[in-house]
Amino acid sequence: MRIAFAGLGVMGAPMARHLITAGHEVAGYNRSPDKARAWAQAHGGRFAATVAEAADGTELFILCVGDDDDVRQVVTEALPHLAEEAVIVDHTTTSAKVAREMAERAAQRGVAFIDAPVSGGQAGAETGQLSVMAGGDADALARIEPVLRAYSKAIRHMGPAGAGQLTKMVNQICIAGVVQGLAEAVHFAERAGLDTDAVYEAVSKGAAQSWQMDNRWKTMAEGRFDFGFAVDWMRKDLGLVLDEARTNGSHLAVTALVDQFYSEVQSLGGSRWDTSSLAARLQDRSRRPSGG
Repeated sequence: MRIAFAGLGVMGAPMARHLITAGHEVAGYNRSPDKARAWAQAHGGRFAATVAEAADGTELFILCVGDDDDVRQVVTEALPHLAEEAVIVDHTTTSAKVAREMAERAAQRGVAFIDAPVSGGQAGAETGQLSVMAGGDADALARIEPVLRAYSKAIRHMGPAGAGQLTKMVNQICIAGVVQGLAEAVHFAERAGLDTDAVYEAVSKGAAQSWQMDNRWKTMAEGRFDFGFAVDWMRKDLGLVLDEARTNGSHLAVTALVDQFYSEVQSLGGSRWDTSSLAARLQDRSRRPSGG
């Protein structure tokens, strides 16, 4: 299948690489042309200098960019150039509102738009083990699902346009609460004078076990926060969650509190630290990392 991939950052670049490995022809576009050119040279993709060039005659247009405005811009530029009955798949985490807006705009041109945010982070993108939660036309998703399997371990259709983004919001609510609880647990263990490694061995085999515990307990205790998904991006995502909650009447007291805790991490210089850096605001100042 002829594919274009817009947004070759820490997530997009390895995802697009997996598509080439699976045998697809992939044109890569990035707002920074040098990054797209380097990606193409490294992996055998086709360099595209503009969105229009990447989209020209493309059957599947995938994007993984920054925010709502980026999605609007890229989709608007791509739509006139896509092949008939093409499918757009947006892996960006955005508002449900923009997903519905783009789906309607795409439909006017006979193109399907799938909002398909992912979970699994940079590590999942590198290993091709992402989880995809998708909203939009089920038949269009079924048509391109075998392609998305190149970098996904699970793909789930969640409902109409916007449902994928709403599901990703649920994902971020879960992560925020779990990471804050874990940060407090590590902090408590340290202040109680316990061996944090021994504590992990004791509690990780029972009901407290989680992916975050297995992968971030030790690094939290060591004050290392350089594992991918940045605090700035988490705050963007939680902002989307809290906006949606105001619309649908959800009561998200813990999520709102954790969002404010992340603002404290930003004030410590941790904008580019990963989400486990909630632990940093609880650590003694002498132990806090000096940079991202």
